[in-house]
Amino acid sequence: MADRGLTGVLLVGGDSTRFGSPKALAQVEGKTLAELAWATLAFCDERIAVGKAADGLDLPIPVVDDGTDVRAPIAGLVAGLRTAANDVCVVLPVDLPRIRCEDLVSLADACLDAAVPQTGPLPGAYRRSALPVLERRLASGDLALRGALDELDVQVVRLPSESLANVNTPDDLDRI
Repeated sequence: MADRGLTGVLLVGGDSTRFGSPKALAQVEGKTLAELAWATLAFCDERIAVGKAADGLDLPIPVVDDGTDVRAPIAGLVAGLRTAANDVCVVLPVDLPRIRCEDLVSLADACLDAAVPQTGPLPGAYRRSALPVLERRLASGDLALRGALDELDVQVVRLPSESLANVNTPDDLDRI
């Protein structure tokens, strides 16, 4: 396990346009995707769920509003980094029900400004040193996290592909 304080940031917002309803509330074996992801982050010293208060999601965990009208992961990442008590945050979107805490620890252990899997920016570990780049890009409307990675000192960590299976549609959820 990582030898430093870690904050787990769970991203529960998002349009869920392909899914058709909020992914955070979708259920797998009687638990919501949000509950499963929250439990995965239990190894962290601190956990923060970030989303949109206006969504009014009925979740059993408190949700920090990301403070923007933007529907993009960068908004939740910025809010999580600003709120976190620790320098390093492991950031988990709600739609990765197969991710393991060991995968997230590997990302945290490799974090420079950021550490990401071979598939891209999320899940990932991000250090507060990434915040100026992320805030600038969010303020300018340049919302692609992949582009932000080009401006950061990033370590790529190879994770098992099954850990990175995400839920974008109801069919994806059925396959999980």
